[in-house]
Amino acid sequence: MLKRVKSKAEEQFAAIQKKDKEALMEKEKAQQARTDKMARLKALRLAKEASDREAAEGLAD
Repeated sequence: MLKRVKSKAEEQFAAIQKKDKEALMEKEKAQQARTDKMARLKALRLAKEASDREAAEGLAD
C-alpha cells in the first residue's frame, strides 16, 4: 500500500513538473514573439526616419 501511495505521488509530481515546463515554454515563446515584433517595428521606424531624412535633404538642395 505504501508503495502505491508513493508511486501515485510521484506520478502527480511528474505531471505537475510537465505542466510547469509546458507553461514556461509557452511563456518563453510569447516573450520571443514580443521581442521579434518590437525588433521588426524598430527596423521599420528606423527605415522610415532615414527615408524622411533623405527626402528632407533632397528638398533642401
